[in-house]
Amino acid sequence: MSKPKRERSLAENEAKAVARMLRVSPQKLNLVAQLIRGRKAAAALADLQFSRKRIAVDVKKCLESAIANAENNHDLDVDDLVVAQAFVGNGLVMKRFAARGRGRSGRVYKPFSQLTIIVRQVEAEAAAA
Repeated sequence: MSKPKRERSLAENEAKAVARMLRVSPQKLNLVAQLIRGRKAAAALADLQFSRKRIAVDVKKCLESAIANAENNHDLDVDDLVVAQAFVGNGLVMKRFAARGRGRSGRVYKPFSQLTIIVRQVEAEAAAA
């Protein structure tokens, strides 16, 4: 016996991928996520390829995973995919200390983030508009 299947939270023309434990602050990750929101998947991949941000490599990997999920798991056409949503969440925060003057210490926060990308298949006419 197994658990009953859970209802699919996405529409039939959508697929998603989640990247967790990304070692960057959510604020910096959101700058890169804003680049790809609402863009066609191929254009978003090209933008990430030539972005100078360090975290763009991990965002590109997550987007490629979402595209692969759409193609292999949900039988969607890769050429008609659009980045419907790209949102950032908080992860854990490692707390470290740095030595300061006069024998004191200061806190250093090392934040982690998570990224969720949802791609949606749209018709060719709607994507061109």
